[in-house]
Amino acid sequence: MTHDTHAGADLPGGSQAGAASGDAPTLDPRRWLALIIVLVAGFMDMLDVTIVNVVIPSIQKDLHADYTQIEWVVAGYVLGFAALLITGGRLGDIYGRKKMFLIGVAGFTIASTLCGVASGPGMLIGARFFQGAMAGLMVPQILAIIHVTFPSEERGKVLGIWGGVLGSASVAGLIVGGVLVDANIADLEWRPIFLVNIPVGVGALIAAWFFVRESKSPAAPKLDPIGVVIAVTGILMLVYPLAEGRTLGWPAWTYVLMGGSIVVFGILVAFERYRTRTVGSPLVVLSLFKERAFTAGMLVWTLFWIALGGFFLVWTLYMQLGLGWSPMRAGLTGAAFAVGAAAGSGLAVEVFTPRIGRMTLIGGALLNAAGFAAYIFVAHHYGPGIPSWQMIAPLVVTGFGFGLVVAPMIDAILTKVPVKDAGSASGLLGTTQQVGMALGVALVGVLFFGHLADDSDHGVDKVTPALRQELVTAGVPAGGVDDIVKGFRACVHDRSAESDPTKVPASCQPSSVPGADKVQPILTEQGQKAVSHNFVKSFDLSLWYGIGILLLVALGMFALPREVQARDLDAELEALGEPVGRSV
Repeated sequence: MTHDTHAGADLPGGSQAGAASGDAPTLDPRRWLALIIVLVAGFMDMLDVTIVNVVIPSIQKDLHADYTQIEWVVAGYVLGFAALLITGGRLGDIYGRKKMFLIGVAGFTIASTLCGVASGPGMLIGARFFQGAMAGLMVPQILAIIHVTFPSEERGKVLGIWGGVLGSASVAGLIVGGVLVDANIADLEWRPIFLVNIPVGVGALIAAWFFVRESKSPAAPKLDPIGVVIAVTGILMLVYPLAEGRTLGWPAWTYVLMGGSIVVFGILVAFERYRTRTVGSPLVVLSLFKERAFTAGMLVWTLFWIALGGFFLVWTLYMQLGLGWSPMRAGLTGAAFAVGAAAGSGLAVEVFTPRIGRMTLIGGALLNAAGFAAYIFVAHHYGPGIPSWQMIAPLVVTGFGFGLVVAPMIDAILTKVPVKDAGSASGLLGTTQQVGMALGVALVGVLFFGHLADDSDHGVDKVTPALRQELVTAGVPAGGVDDIVKGFRACVHDRSAESDPTKVPASCQPSSVPGADKVQPILTEQGQKAVSHNFVKSFDLSLWYGIGILLLVALGMFALPREVQARDLDAELEALGEPVGRSV
């Protein structure tokens, strides 16, 4: 549900690259086969973004991963994607889009294999980073290939199909992930979610070799490798300590790294100014930030993905670890969000944006926040016993608001960007989205898991009356009940504060009191209920955090242009003397 935006990173470059040989270019007769091939690759990428959220608890249990490592399984893909996305489009312009697409698909397939055979959390995180990097190389070529292959009169239909495929992939990721984990094919548990990419990737690779034509930009920009290294270094210096700090107790070096990231970003600005004056083709076109709409748009876009990136992580953990739901149930419940997002995206482009402009975006952010608020109400009202059907309405509202924002946001931000800088601006926009998601995962991890540990007494207080009653019924004397409840409170606190959920703290070891065979099942059952209550409260707190950010997003959108219209890149490029819409 994210790549409909970052996939457009090379869209302007793709239009430029629609140059045809001669004055009477002809349509590629194999263009619809080429479309199917690139859409399969895009589907595979989008599937791997959403499918992992469903199987996080299964991965954690099987690989004995701690909370921080789970965060990095998600964030590693995002960071890898951001690292390559920023140059992926330019590599396609220079060396050929088909060539870069083939390399990206091959690398993505290899990375998926490594994910599927990972023997531990470290290997899985590394493979996910590699997988994201290959997606960052592959995905920018998709819309570029579409734009050099299809004429303008067919492009609207094709992009509509592309949007539908992305929406389907976001739904399929949730459902397929639950089905594969519950099926436990060949006793492989979560691994088939990655291994299924092998036959799909190999098929796409062979088909693309024969049916996708090569294309390059007639005036490709130069690479800025030093800028890339500086930018990625700054991003990692900021995100890594945010993800690791809570588990390690926030040592001094975490603050040093975060402070140092500001210095690194300052160095990036200075270097990009120097490169603009000397070599040209900077990684970041700094003059773009002189336009208020672009600067404000980038800020609210980052904030929006911080809010949503954090939500996607804690939402899945809440349903599976907190409520004890199966991956299948969580996936089917989560499909309501994807349905709402698909509906919102379609109506935003076709109905709302042409009529009310930026109010579509403002309304979308507020509706997304209202969906979060409705979710807080039902989660608090029903507690750990909440049924799936009570989540449907809040999720549809949340998803609908999400769709209203995501679909037209790029055009709103890029409205006044010069066409010669549109490629750089789009790439920067896509990278910002991925970094925002990574920051969202890291920041909400600090909030969610920190609160889970600090407020563990909340769950204990909720279940203590029932616990006492069951202990008395089991024949435990009054004095013994007090001791057991005291130890139970210490156990729940220590378990909530433990970075490795599979580790049993000393305070949770089986009781040695008389009748322990009767007491232990009671403690286990009530302990799960206490944890569920704590997860509900921490989830509610995380949603309030998301609501606050979305309100800031809505306010920031007032700085965007009133009218949000699709850029007529064909007309702009033809005015510059660039033919468009034909295959080379």
